[in-house]
Amino acid sequence: MLTDTPGIHHVTSMVGDPQENLDFYVETLGLRLVKRTVNHEDVLRYHFYYGNGSGDVGTVYTCFPYPNEPPSRRGRPGIPAAAFAVPPGSLGGWERRLSDRGVDTERRERFGETALRFEDPSGTRLELVGAESPVDPWTDGSVPAETAIRGIHGVTTLPVNPYQTAGVLETLGFEYVAEEGDRIRYEAPGDRGTVVDLLNREPPFAREGIGSIHHVALRVPDEEELREWHDLFRERDIEVSRIRDRHYYRAIYVREPGGVLFELSTEEPGFDIDEGEEAFGSSLVLPPWAEEDREMIEGQLPPVDVPGAAE
Repeated sequence: MLTDTPGIHHVTSMVGDPQENLDFYVETLGLRLVKRTVNHEDVLRYHFYYGNGSGDVGTVYTCFPYPNEPPSRRGRPGIPAAAFAVPPGSLGGWERRLSDRGVDTERRERFGETALRFEDPSGTRLELVGAESPVDPWTDGSVPAETAIRGIHGVTTLPVNPYQTAGVLETLGFEYVAEEGDRIRYEAPGDRGTVVDLLNREPPFAREGIGSIHHVALRVPDEEELREWHDLFRERDIEVSRIRDRHYYRAIYVREPGGVLFELSTEEPGFDIDEGEEAFGSSLVLPPWAEEDREMIEGQLPPVDVPGAAE
């Protein structure tokens, strides 16, 4: 029996220099490095997972460093921005923090919320949104717990046809909330990472590359239900991948008719299957099938230092 998705599992972007990426997300944004692993489709590339202290689904933002790729171009179809939730009233402190680190910011008001917009070193557009959240933040990071990021707030999508994308969101359990100008808001019924905004615009077509958000993953409880979603999308002639084993979760990838790439990911088995929570991010972890090539993989990956690891 299919159930509505409670919201976002994780968001994934393509970035440039891996050390620059680590420094920004761990030191500047104060997120925890939950996993330092590799891209399952290209094991000679890193895959970094950032989140709260326990790597809860709905807090996770992941990055594929591809330093030699060309820069992206925002456009349709795509995901032009991702947003993190921070405590209401903390945006002034975040403005000062980002400004002190040379990051330009801009405030935006929409749907009764204030969003602080900025870019990471790769040009990925990010936002901090003042919003209530039940998520426990990472308390041992570089940002005080009272202002620290509380996980994913949502994403902004730019489909070729927002009506078709809206239909897929409604199938998944999202509900229409409101419209402001050319922005249409949908929300899932969960308690974190629930917002997907659709933009009804006609900019140039996008180009994937450094600074682009590759996909947004939505939560499903287990593999049995994931198989049901897979079959449903196939029945409706919506482009869907086979089920992929991503070690920490199982996933399918759905290129919906509006052109946005959604992933559906299981909440099991979780990020603690190969290292304890206290050791998250402390070493390079590989999927079991890649362990026999560890020496070769480690020799090809560029060395990186995790900020704060010495402490």
